[in-house]
Order: sequence, then structure tokens, then C-alpha cells
Amino acid sequence: MICLDANYLIGGVSEQRPESRHLLAWSEAGEKFCTAAPAWYEFLCGPVTQEQIETMRAFLSGGIIPFDEQHAAIAARLFNAIKRPRHLRVDIMIAATAINRKAPLATLNRTHFEPLVSHGLDLIGCD
Repeated sequence: MICLDANYLIGGVSEQRPESRHLLAWSEAGEKFCTAAPAWYEFLCGPVTQEQIETMRAFLSGGIIPFDEQHAAIAARLFNAIKRPRHLRVDIMIAATAINRKAPLATLNRTHFEPLVSHGLDLIGCD
């Protein structure tokens, strides 16, 4: 299972983007995909068409993972561990979901997530 960040959801619906090619290759290799509810929210903020929403929802066989009490506790621990960067709050929520699922996070935004690697986050994707 691979957890997708919002940029992979956005890029995944465009054949010209490397994220789309990665998703297809991973899928052909047997991977399944999920995303965190906060990443889904970012994706839905668009611009995105209804067709793109339906396509990506169908691709997420692992579902859209709700942000619950367990995720909140993990996110708070991460937030405090990396010196409380307010601008990364949503990214930390996404990371907490991936950590909770024991799934690598596919993202283009490595600089936001790299401080969380030493706290249990596994990153994959484009640089």
C-alpha cells in the first residue's frame, strides 16, 4: 500500500506528469493506493473536474483514510518533535496517516516531509 500526497493525486490525473507514470508503474507492479483525508481535501480544492475526482477515487483501492483520534495523536507528537512548524500542519496530518498505515508516502514535496523520516515516515516519489 502506498499513501499518496495531494501532489500525487493532482499529477496522477494528467498523462503528461511523472506522477501519473509512477502510479501506473506501481500499479502494474501490484501496488495498491490510499490517501489521507487532508490530502483528499487539498486535491478537491482543485481546480479539478468531476471526471478527475471519480478517476482518482476509483484508483484509491485502499480508500480515503479518515483523520481520527489516533492520527491526531501521532500528528501532535510529530508536530512537537520537529519544533512546531505551523506551516506544515496539514502535511504532518498526511504523514501521520501514512505512518499509522505503515505505508510509504509518495510526494513531490520532500522538503516538507524529510524532517519526519527520523520519526517513522517512509518517503517515495519524484525529487
